[in-house]
Amino acid sequence: MGTLSSALNIAVQAMMADETALDTTSNNIANANTPGYSRQTVNFVEAPPVEFGGQTYGTGVQISSIVSQRSAVLQLLLNQDTQQQGQYSSFLTTMQQVQTLFNETSGTGLQSSITGFFNALQQLSEDPSNTTYRQAVITAAENMAQNFNSSSASLTSLQQNADASVTQSVNQINALTPQIAALNAQISAAVSTGQNAGSLMDQRDQLLNKLSGLAGIAEIDAGNGNITVTTTSGAALVVGNKSFQLTTQADPTTGFEHIFSLDSDITSSITGGALGGALQVRDSTIPSILSSLDSLAANLENSLNTINQSGFDLNGNPGGNFFVPPPAGGSGAAAKMAVAISDPSQIAASQDGSAGDNANVDAMLALQNQPFVNGQTPINAYSSLVFQIGNDVATAQSEQQASQASIQQVQNQIGSISGVSINEEAANLIQYQQAYQAAAQAAAVISSLTQTAITMFSSSH
Repeated sequence: MGTLSSALNIAVQAMMADETALDTTSNNIANANTPGYSRQTVNFVEAPPVEFGGQTYGTGVQISSIVSQRSAVLQLLLNQDTQQQGQYSSFLTTMQQVQTLFNETSGTGLQSSITGFFNALQQLSEDPSNTTYRQAVITAAENMAQNFNSSSASLTSLQQNADASVTQSVNQINALTPQIAALNAQISAAVSTGQNAGSLMDQRDQLLNKLSGLAGIAEIDAGNGNITVTTTSGAALVVGNKSFQLTTQADPTTGFEHIFSLDSDITSSITGGALGGALQVRDSTIPSILSSLDSLAANLENSLNTINQSGFDLNGNPGGNFFVPPPAGGSGAAAKMAVAISDPSQIAASQDGSAGDNANVDAMLALQNQPFVNGQTPINAYSSLVFQIGNDVATAQSEQQASQASIQQVQNQIGSISGVSINEEAANLIQYQQAYQAAAQAAAVISSLTQTAITMFSSSH
């Protein structure tokens, strides 16, 4: 009886183990197309044997664990690539619009208006007393000033759009971190009680990948299933079951939002992700473009004003400012560029005071080929700016494509480890089904033998 009872217990344990394996396999098949799902495997182990009468007897099988097949290293690589992808995508969203602003193919861009202004001076040089030509110079100057104004205003608008996306990214980060903290708590509880936390870890990995797309983060294994999440500079986002919200506050000088973590300004230390890309555009790239544009405008204004002041107008009077003087230091010169004269006769084309003299207007015209804008001619200075913008966009596009290719490669590697193979699971299903049926048949036979033994025992008494 004791032997039959042990045999029946072994058969029942085998049925339970195979049933668990069947459930796990069915769950894998059901989630074959679920994003982020990691296939689970059942680990069978031999049950501890027993000794009886100097002999060792097996006691069957049991499930030691159900394990999700995942690679922490590959997941970390995926998050790092996602950070880069998020940064380049965010950077390009704005910079491709910046590049459009400086597209000269239409013939109405800033380069065309600068060239048009010098062409008008060339025409006036040929007939310095011609009022129509003088008016054409003023009109060309106003057109150039308006193009500087609109270019500066458009850049500022794009900068403000990038600032708005900073706030949006911070809000998205603040929505994700509490979810990660809550999953930390659930995973820790499951691990502590020996339960399978695979599905919870899958959910957390998905959230961490989304977070990586928003900002550069660092992940630290805190043990017991917990992870600590910080920005790359160390500002805490998630610690155990607690999350730490980022806040934003407008800079009183620029009006742009700064990012704070526990009352510390971490704006300058944030890299990676959509947030890092937006900050790069807002605080570095566009300000650099604006500075170059201001430098070009200020140098043009100051140089033309100096020459106009050194000559005489059509009425023989000393010339004054051609343009409204730019702000001290040149900051904001492009935005505020404006023609100071409206009367065509006030253009100081003459150097000796006579109406037919063109020496002074020739001096203005000569600026076209003089390297007075940081060692470059006006057109070359502008061309350098356009080239730099194009180069920044091309570099970012190349890096974005490289990061996308890397993401795809890592995802393929993760898929080879964590992905569900329908063919493999179907084979497992048959294997576990046959094992279950065999164990059930064994249980039925042992049950029948047990009943026979009971009947025989009852008959003999």
